[in-house]
Amino acid sequence: MPKQTNFFTKHLMEWTAANPRPLPWKATQNAYHIWLSEIILQQTRVEQGTPYYHKFINAYPSITDLANAPADEVMRLWEGLGYYSRARNLHAAAKYVADELNGIFPSTHEEIKKLKGVGPYTAAAIASFAYNLPYSVVDGNVYRVLSRFFGIETPIDTTIGKKEFAQLAQEALHKKDPATYNQAIMNFGALQCKPANPLCEVCPLQKKCVAFKTDKIGLLPIKSKKIKRTERFFNYLLIQPLKKENQVFISKRLAKDIWQNLYEFPLIETKELLTQQELLAHPSFNLLINNTSKIKQVQSSKSYKQQLTHQKINAQFFVITLPQKYISASATKQWQLITKKEMDNYAFPRIVNSFLENQHTSGNKQLLLNL
Repeated sequence: MPKQTNFFTKHLMEWTAANPRPLPWKATQNAYHIWLSEIILQQTRVEQGTPYYHKFINAYPSITDLANAPADEVMRLWEGLGYYSRARNLHAAAKYVADELNGIFPSTHEEIKKLKGVGPYTAAAIASFAYNLPYSVVDGNVYRVLSRFFGIETPIDTTIGKKEFAQLAQEALHKKDPATYNQAIMNFGALQCKPANPLCEVCPLQKKCVAFKTDKIGLLPIKSKKIKRTERFFNYLLIQPLKKENQVFISKRLAKDIWQNLYEFPLIETKELLTQQELLAHPSFNLLINNTSKIKQVQSSKSYKQQLTHQKINAQFFVITLPQKYISASATKQWQLITKKEMDNYAFPRIVNSFLENQHTSGNKQLLLNL
């Protein structure tokens, strides 16, 4: 395979020289900036992630600034990017660098790997881009390019497959210029060897591409497992105390579940979305409200949906007005009463923001929240 590998690396480097892809974090060797960009780009497209990169750099010019920021502020800035564990890990890693490493970002591959939220791919990317160390990256784009060009049918989601691709990626790495090579193969997968409709007819690797020769472009790379998705149903309660209609209760998600450390409205999760009558009769609701007959008004929204990697979330929002004294003490201890204007200070899941944004743009003169 050496000759084929040499051909691959040579033509990939020529392709990237002729097809530069300017990105703000590629114009620097600042390890903090590069690390930040790599964390943002985990599970996020470049086009979506770039504005967030600029927001974080402007808000936190140094890793110490990020470490010293309140957790809720970091989550609020991350809002909309999804996969919120990345933000929690980002903040934890910044604190580690500030407290344990005197604010100096680690400069070796092994030390970089110790940062929370940094796996093999991210560590290799930072090591090569910031310090030009000879470590190859293997992400979705790289799997696709390597599997197609070399005709590898080993499933990429198996231990054997991951080891095989990692070894091949390291063999193909341009040892004198790993940073340029790593960026080249990722860009090639994103722009040329795309998942659907790859540009095979004008591909510089076509001559020796196994998948092109054997008509397997659409079959590679191979995954052995299908993602199992669950469906969940969230009934959100927008509880407004009577005579305090400009205020609403929110709660923070603390459990190890989706959206940990984000805020939402009090929630009852069920096997199906509830009707108003079903909600009022539900045992969980009656634990929150001491006397449902004192409820002055209930309004319900349309249903909202959000597709996560492994879960589909269905949500409905119930706006409930009643005297505050009828809300159980145990409930109010878990909740936080804020004004509606203060909601901009808290990070909410996208499905909640979709509901709130719809209230602003619906044109309804009797908006559920009177926002």
